[in-house]
Amino acid sequence: MKRIEFAAIAAVALMFSACASNPSSMSGDGMMNDGMMSKGMKMDRASTMSMMSSWPMEAKKAAMAAMDKYGAPDEATETMLVWHNNGPWKRSMVYKKEVPHDFPMPHIDVWEQVIDYRVPTDKFDDLAAYDGSVVVDRTQGEMSARCDKEAANFLALNLADDIVNGRRSTEEARQFYADTIKAKMEGRSSPYLEGLRFSPMRATNDRDMAAMPKMR
Repeated sequence: MKRIEFAAIAAVALMFSACASNPSSMSGDGMMNDGMMSKGMKMDRASTMSMMSSWPMEAKKAAMAAMDKYGAPDEATETMLVWHNNGPWKRSMVYKKEVPHDFPMPHIDVWEQVIDYRVPTDKFDDLAAYDGSVVVDRTQGEMSARCDKEAANFLALNLADDIVNGRRSTEEARQFYADTIKAKMEGRSSPYLEGLRFSPMRATNDRDMAAMPKMR
């Protein structure tokens, strides 16, 4: 009997020791709270849905569409879900925060998807003029698109690739984007909506060049 009591006491002590090193993991009633998710935890669908109970509707819809296709996220916090290496994507994120975007028509940006891609510096302005929700990270060698649906992200990045490679001007890409979204709403699809039309890139990061000696 004494051995059982000692084991129980040791288990409780171990639990409180762990919580002392991470106070945010305990609520006032001694239960684990959402602070545990701040570092990003692998979630199942039920836990993810419960965590998103306070999310706005468009964010919930995007998250459910992502889970329907790619399963539960690899990481989850109070404000975002993350999938790594899902399908053609290096990374996909669905955000709780909804960002209004009026091109090509008013909608909400909540779903960002990332690929490895090197954009020549002389094309940055063209991509910025084309679509403000296409984002280029030169140093990491990444390009992403943010919209409310994955098909729109495919479209945005396929047209970005057209611009980079001189197949379309910024104005032509914007018009094609609008025409393609209108056609989709009328029940007509396009290869531009169904996947990436270019091969993945490798070694896309750009460390740039030092402009001063390394500081010690």
